[in-house]
Amino acid sequence: MNAGMLNAEDQKATMKSIKKLLEERNAILLAHNYEPAEIQDMADICGDSLELSIKASQTDADVIVFCGVHFMAETASILCPDKTILLPAENAGCPMADMITVDGLLHKRKEMPEATVISYVNTSAAVKAESDICCTSANVIQVINSVPPEKPIYMTPDRNLAQYAKSCTGRDIRYWNGFCPIHNNLTVAQVRKVKAAHPGAPFLAHPECPPEVLNLADEIKSTSGILAYARQSQQKEFIIGTEVGILHPLKKTNPSKTFIPADPGMFCPDMKKIGLPEILHALENMHPEVRVSEEVRSRAKAAVERMLAIPSK
Repeated sequence: MNAGMLNAEDQKATMKSIKKLLEERNAILLAHNYEPAEIQDMADICGDSLELSIKASQTDADVIVFCGVHFMAETASILCPDKTILLPAENAGCPMADMITVDGLLHKRKEMPEATVISYVNTSAAVKAESDICCTSANVIQVINSVPPEKPIYMTPDRNLAQYAKSCTGRDIRYWNGFCPIHNNLTVAQVRKVKAAHPGAPFLAHPECPPEVLNLADEIKSTSGILAYARQSQQKEFIIGTEVGILHPLKKTNPSKTFIPADPGMFCPDMKKIGLPEILHALENMHPEVRVSEEVRSRAKAAVERMLAIPSK
């Protein structure tokens, strides 16, 4: 049962109970930009996955209720080992993160022992632990450029992000054949159809989209980049090429502007598994908890910290 199935009175009562428990537990509620609108509106902090974990580590909260998917909660545990991390929907996963396994990565490392392994933050803690450095969709170019030019590079798990990085840097990048099903399904035909219906509207695409789709983009941005661009732009209409959950914060922060989904079907079921009842249940029972073992955490944190040490643009 999620918030969409609650009537207005029950939703109000549930929200009141959540706020009370957040205060009692010294807890903070985090929501990814793709989460349902009512979750984003109630959250203490909204943002992309790494941004949320970094901000959580800077708070004095004892408990973090992470409204996102499993790898995001793991990243919070990596950066906040002294905090209790709750993921209200235990089965909220990420198909792309599941496409790369530790065994698969170790096999590739044997094939390319000289390569610097760069793993997208959209990976498990165990995969991060076997990587040299992490990257996000916002800083991937800076991370690539931080690697000495003579060093080969192997990227996991997103082939589309890797190809985008390769096109921007000219580096010889090998990559795992993974992808985000939501972004990868966006087609050239669909984008052209929407662009024809909205001439003049810039097409903002996430780098997890296929290369042929990115070739049609006016701007290629992460979720936080899309939000910043829309806020600063003088344009009044935008075509958005990422998961439709981002339309809520875009409209909320830019009420005079219009945002058109590149494809209304860009809907991630895993990002919608958490509702108000799940949050309340998690706070009442302090479960499900996500905790990364210290052995994995310390090595995964090293890969994340190497990324964070690179100056942002």
